[in-house]
Amino acid sequence: MRWSSKPSMTTQPFLRADRIAMAVGAGGACLVLGALGFQYIGGILPCEMCHWQRWAHIGAAIAGILGGALIRRESTARSLAWMAIALVLLSGLIGAYQTGTEYHVLPGPAACTGHRYILGSNMPPPEVQCDVVTWSLFGLSMASYNALCSFLIAAMGAFALSKARGLSRNCQNIPA
Repeated sequence: MRWSSKPSMTTQPFLRADRIAMAVGAGGACLVLGALGFQYIGGILPCEMCHWQRWAHIGAAIAGILGGALIRRESTARSLAWMAIALVLLSGLIGAYQTGTEYHVLPGPAACTGHRYILGSNMPPPEVQCDVVTWSLFGLSMASYNALCSFLIAAMGAFALSKARGLSRNCQNIPA
């Protein structure tokens, strides 16, 4: 029996849009669960920008996992996969922006950077500031690791989705 490099019509390719959407959504869910572990087990409180990153990952998890599990139409699953990729990428961009504020390269939002507590204003001081590194490993903060992991997940998802598009085109063009 000879091996053929042409895709077969009898086997479904592993790179389907619904599976890619679920994988990207699972990656976003894992990053949120890791952040929640740092918060509740490690005792590291999140800042406002950390919450922004979490919301993007939660949106990616909902769009990817639930959408990939419930939608079987290829075009809709592809759209949901791109939405999950875009949300994970958005979280990575917020993480990169927060990294810039932590190293005082970029200005951060006024709500969580700098000292805005005014004596006698009866306002509580912010618990966690966005421009202060609360945890780091090898010189990188948690926001930096979120940015790196998010960019990696988004790049792998986009690459897989582009390859899946090519495979589905090749499967359609095979003569009978």
